[in-house]
Amino acid sequence: MGGVENDEVGGTLRPVSGGPRQVEAALRGWLAAEPEPEPLIIRTSGSTGRPKDVLLSRRAVAASAHATHARLGGPGQWLLDLPAQYVAGVQVIARSLLAGTSPVVSGEHPSMAEAIEAMDGPRRYASLVPTQLHRFAESGHLGTLASLDALLVGGAALDPVLRARAEDAGVRVVRTYGMSETAGGCVYDGVPLDGVALRIDVDRRVWLAGPVLFDGYDGDPEATAEVLHDGWLRTSDLGELDADGRLRILGRTDDVVISGGVNVALPRVSEALRRVDGVVDAVAVGVPDPEWGQAVVAVVAGDVPLAALRDGVEAAGLPRTWAPRRAVLVDALPLLDHGKVDRQAVQALAARG
Repeated sequence: MGGVENDEVGGTLRPVSGGPRQVEAALRGWLAAEPEPEPLIIRTSGSTGRPKDVLLSRRAVAASAHATHARLGGPGQWLLDLPAQYVAGVQVIARSLLAGTSPVVSGEHPSMAEAIEAMDGPRRYASLVPTQLHRFAESGHLGTLASLDALLVGGAALDPVLRARAEDAGVRVVRTYGMSETAGGCVYDGVPLDGVALRIDVDRRVWLAGPVLFDGYDGDPEATAEVLHDGWLRTSDLGELDADGRLRILGRTDDVVISGGVNVALPRVSEALRRVDGVVDAVAVGVPDPEWGQAVVAVVAGDVPLAALRDGVEAAGLPRTWAPRRAVLVDALPLLDHGKVDRQAVQALAARG
């Protein structure tokens, strides 16, 4: 397939690459091209395995952007504080362009407060991952985000305690769920965007459908056939619908381990660990163990004894059998360049520890 050529920057968006303004210039031409241009290639983050090259059509990108603005209250300008080459950054730029504005890039300003002050769109939005929001909370600067009309937070599980802290500071938080294969977030606060369909199968696997779906994996028809079935995307996530019909993600299929014959939902353990006094951040993973089959190991940023971590899991209302059997203490969790936790690096730390 050919590239999305952009003479202004002398480059290509296949795969998407370059700095924020390079990507913006190329996207501007791609969004305006006639006829329908060839799909973008968006590389997945690779946080849980080998990165894949996702083919996203202009129809999918635009459908996602328009549905997002419809849900949030209208088109607006976006603050870009995420890498431009991944789907979240691409969508921040595309939404701004489709709203007739240009994104404000946080890195072009001395501080986040000054970047937000520079926004002059009819409505003002931003998108962050939970790690970024956590850092705002720890630095005491959550109020900086309160002037935004909405703050999307996605890419990983959002701790309810962190969300409550942000909302107490006046931030309108919208929790998003989606992936590169859905042109970004497509379920907001548990409710699918307009045009997006959602179902949970008997194994609690989440399936998604609608105009936001990708066209497939570039050069990998077998991988595409594994996840696309009759217009539905078979995700790697487990979920359930609450009493109000809202989606609740329980974790990835590989986030539930069997330890000593007990099924342990690792995301819930991680959430409980983050609430323990002295813990800056934490992730629970499973590692092979001759006695337990899989042992739950806590990789923790902070100086907290194992006993306190185990007590914290039980205090959160989880079974004692879910508590970590070992802890690996680090100065900071390893992150990918877009702020997500590098799960493979965390897994390696747990295995060595």
